[in-house]
Amino acid sequence: MKRVLIANRGEIALRVIRACQQMGIETVLAASTADLDSLPARTADRCVCIGPPSAAQSYLNVHAIITAAKGTGADAVHPGYGFLSESPQLAQACADAGLIFIGPRPQQILDMGNKLKARERAKAFGLPMLSGSEKVDTWQDAAQVAQQIGYPVLLKAASGGGGKGMKIVSGPQQMQANFESAIGEARASFGDSTLYLERYIANARHIEVQVLGDAFGHVIHLGERDCSLQRRHQKLVEESPAPNISASLREAICEAGVTLARSIGYESAGTVEFIFDEDAQQFFFLEMNTRIQVEHPVSEMVTGIDLVQEQLRVARGEALRFRQEDIVFRGHAIECRINAELPAQGFAPSPGRIALWNPPQGPNIRLDSHCHAGYVVPPYYDSMIGKLIVYGSDRAEALARMSQALARFEIEGIGTTLEFLRYVMAHPDFAAGRVSTVLVARMIDELALVPRLKPARRSPAG
Repeated sequence: MKRVLIANRGEIALRVIRACQQMGIETVLAASTADLDSLPARTADRCVCIGPPSAAQSYLNVHAIITAAKGTGADAVHPGYGFLSESPQLAQACADAGLIFIGPRPQQILDMGNKLKARERAKAFGLPMLSGSEKVDTWQDAAQVAQQIGYPVLLKAASGGGGKGMKIVSGPQQMQANFESAIGEARASFGDSTLYLERYIANARHIEVQVLGDAFGHVIHLGERDCSLQRRHQKLVEESPAPNISASLREAICEAGVTLARSIGYESAGTVEFIFDEDAQQFFFLEMNTRIQVEHPVSEMVTGIDLVQEQLRVARGEALRFRQEDIVFRGHAIECRINAELPAQGFAPSPGRIALWNPPQGPNIRLDSHCHAGYVVPPYYDSMIGKLIVYGSDRAEALARMSQALARFEIEGIGTTLEFLRYVMAHPDFAAGRVSTVLVARMIDELALVPRLKPARRSPAG
């Protein structure tokens, strides 16, 4: 593997470029016209245009990516996360073109990418499962299944992700409207309108396990992460290890993640996600993400292992360099996603030109971002503009360091989630590790009563 084409943008593209450079691998960035002057484009050894700003005509265009890889003499393609990172079509197209796909095999992506298929595999290998359904074709079918499961239930898109095609249904009177909304979202977002139901857990935590496998049957885990702080089912804050869980639960949930990955012969970095019922003190399988995760840096901070470099090594046929007993977990790490959004306006996107970009610096502070003063945040893509990650010897130290880092982070010209994240870090429930998937909603309600978020000073995108 001498030259890698990165089929992505933003901070993850820059992250992959730097990992390749550290390993002496040349990089080619596949960019839309909106990203041709971006920091990743200027950092890569070469940049090639794959289409206009529309993701459908650029970052989601398999033919354009394969053509760019072949035309630039790349040996491999790294898809990052999002876009085509979990596309079996891209993985297969790479194989057909004689290119290395830096990720798992197409069949593994296919099996785990469809949540119904993933549930079948997980259940077959003994992972604890939430009560749920097979495919439901009509809202009447869904209502009948929900009556058997018991309300509330969660409607989910079988091909879903990022909270799209997902609706909480509290009672039968809400089923028709929510079903029609979910099926429309699923069709528009994934080209697949298949829906199914799961029992909804109100007092829940979202805990996931980072796994790493190779082509020789070796699978290990790099611990668990708590990703419970979410808005609209999209994560805002992640940390490792998960706070306030027992050693026995930690061991059981990590072993369950490894069991599933090993059962499918998983290769590359991946994440097995679980929902944890705080009231019942039980965890249940949710899904598997067959790619690098946005929140992978917290696992890197507590283990000292570069996950992107390990992806590259596995993709070029090397065996894992570690066994499970070699992995040593130290300290605590927290990651905050910095988004160009207006929390006081329902987290509405806030694209535009960044007038001031003054990030915090210091020991055990890491910023993964592609942004800088003068950068124009485009309106076409996800609103995340950076990830602030800190490390501490324990959670209290990590929390204090994150609070200080957020206080020193200055961004002007666009609206951001910085002020909201400062509020999160200071919140007594988060400080005590009393996290849940509804905590952010509670915080938003509190802020509506006691306004604290001020509109950011903005400048036009031109």
